[in-house]
Amino acid sequence: MIRFARAFGRSPAVRCPVPRRRGLRLAALLCAALAVAAPALTAPRDAAAQTMQFLGPPAAPPPAGPFQTPPNTPRPAFQAPGGGAPGLAPSSREPHAVLPQAPPGKAALGVFARFGADGAPIPRGLVWRVFADQPESTGAFPLVAESSEATPVFFLNPGGYIVHVSYGFATVAQRVQMGPLSRRQAFEVAAGALRLSADVDDKPIPAQKLTFDIFEGSFLQGRTSSQPYYRGASAGEVVLLPEGTYHVVSTYGDANAVVRADVTVAPGKLTDATVHHRAAQIMLKLVKVAGGEAQADTQWTVITPGGDTIKESIGAFPTFVLSEGDYTAIARKDGKNFSREIKVEAGKNQEIEVLAK
Repeated sequence: MIRFARAFGRSPAVRCPVPRRRGLRLAALLCAALAVAAPALTAPRDAAAQTMQFLGPPAAPPPAGPFQTPPNTPRPAFQAPGGGAPGLAPSSREPHAVLPQAPPGKAALGVFARFGADGAPIPRGLVWRVFADQPESTGAFPLVAESSEATPVFFLNPGGYIVHVSYGFATVAQRVQMGPLSRRQAFEVAAGALRLSADVDDKPIPAQKLTFDIFEGSFLQGRTSSQPYYRGASAGEVVLLPEGTYHVVSTYGDANAVVRADVTVAPGKLTDATVHHRAAQIMLKLVKVAGGEAQADTQWTVITPGGDTIKESIGAFPTFVLSEGDYTAIARKDGKNFSREIKVEAGKNQEIEVLAK
């Protein structure tokens, strides 16, 4: 079983007409900001789905390099002779409404990413790479620039480029043609985040005892991939994923306590999902008398009523996490076998003695 929740909310976009004067387009659009407040949505008490503006590492100071220049007097990003304005129309709520002056012979490319076509700008956690759009003799596309800033500005020679941006496991690549004029470019990264946890009998399971494998597709609809999209996710880890449906396999311990569930990742949202296990922790010991000392170097095997082996171990106090059900614990010591039938109930951890007689 699984429970999850998402909080949705978005302020309406503000659209402004483009003024014209004698056929010339103005270089910058001047719009008065409208105060728009979207009604707050109340999430369920145990839900932690929220917008993802905090995700990713804090923005680092701009690195020095050939693609950064000291700030000069800024100019409108799209001012061009004759009123031409390549790129997107600037918005007061989006980055790069004004770009810095480019060095001679170069043009400024201001890039940013947002959560889908109508989503908010992504504030951090992005990795940008700019490649030339023509391969070298080796077949590789040369890397021209890269940045881990949320809204970098690249100063590029005129020509064609491929700009690649990654946000966790979500990636987008787009061809950009640079001329003599500076421009801005938005990238639509339809990505969300998933944070997983698990419990037994409504009690949280310690993170160190859990692992999660994430597969693309829906297990319930029979359309899941055979290889994990992300293997070994930890409880509480925020995993950035492209929007869509994913199949989660939760493993509690290292035996047969496994639960499967489908979850949906929405763009710009953090989805918290809790997997409900029905299992318990069992500690075994071989004793000569009830309450006696556990015998060291004992070989253990736990099998099902049908004879299938679930877990094997060697030691005085082996501990297993088993799904609820009936099992047989077999102890081998000094060439002799000793066994006991055990019953596992969800959430009821037990210490079970096997008498050596």
